[in-house]
Amino acid sequence: MMVTLNCDMGEGFGLYKLGNDEGLMPIISIANVACGFHASDFNHMRKTVRLAKQYGVKVGAHPSLPDLQGFGRREMQMSREEMANCLIYQIGALKGFLDAEGMPLNHIKPHGSLYGMAASQTHIAEAVCDAADVFKVPLLGMIGTLHETLYPARGHEFVSEFYSDLDYNDDGSLIVSQVHEAFDAKGAAAKCLRAINDGKTTSISGNQIDVRADSICVHSDTPNAIEIAEAVRTAIQPYMAA
Repeated sequence: MMVTLNCDMGEGFGLYKLGNDEGLMPIISIANVACGFHASDFNHMRKTVRLAKQYGVKVGAHPSLPDLQGFGRREMQMSREEMANCLIYQIGALKGFLDAEGMPLNHIKPHGSLYGMAASQTHIAEAVCDAADVFKVPLLGMIGTLHETLYPARGHEFVSEFYSDLDYNDDGSLIVSQVHEAFDAKGAAAKCLRAINDGKTTSISGNQIDVRADSICVHSDTPNAIEIAEAVRTAIQPYMAA
């Protein structure tokens, strides 16, 4: 079993900076780059793509609901076609910068509330697939959701994620706050190893839930993200894909 370490990146905007992309990029294997609707802009996108190229990190699109002020962590009502168009617009922008640097688009991973909506709302999951039909790259998501059932049914490769720096509800969903708090790095590494070896994690109330860790995520906006990423990478190194 080979595992990748991914990180949501390029989430500054204009003069504002969020997260330490320069410190994180050498540690990870794939980067999920913000596409301008929850964070980032044309300058941040190009800078992040160039940084990834410098360290040999593969780049995927991290498109969002159009919600800069809420950082894409608030749900919105959108039709399937509107959502698909929103995604194609964002992914296409990032792909332009990848083309400019001679890099391929590696994957698509919806951001924030959009990720959660695609897990449970059929028309949103279909919209994600409609966009993926255009770009023909794998989709990151979670088992036990529409990600796992609908994405492959539509012909798309599904890469199951496990989150190192978030807690899980009893139903297997993520507990996502508007602002991420620091997370115990050693504990994060230990739970990632358990997810890989046992396919289990402990929910916030102590129940055992099924997970699968094809790729492990660290958020760049977690305050101690570099500490977490280093601890997780050290722990999972024997399982990591080249």
